[in-house]
Amino acid sequence: MATGIQAISNLASSSATPIANSIAPSTPAAESAAPFSNLMRDAVGEVDSLQAQAQAAVTGLMTGTGVDVHTAMIATEKASMAFELALAVRNKAVQAYQQVMSMQF
Repeated sequence: MATGIQAISNLASSSATPIANSIAPSTPAAESAAPFSNLMRDAVGEVDSLQAQAQAAVTGLMTGTGVDVHTAMIATEKASMAFELALAVRNKAVQAYQQVMSMQF
């Protein structure tokens, strides 16, 4: 199972690939790369999935349906870290957009 953190980490490492491909001559392998929007959509989906798992674990803990504290804490920390990473990526994207918009030609 790929976690949201792994998906976002993979996003960070693979986000440089389209830039490198735009500089390098076009090859058939470069044209088959996934668009950046698909990577972002998948990463947000993984964060949402982790939050749903954390919610289910906490609900299971509170209702006493066999979820132990350790499992619930790990699930909530995974969801929290994935959300914080997604928020950091969002903030960097907004910052980059603002820098581009403030450029004067």
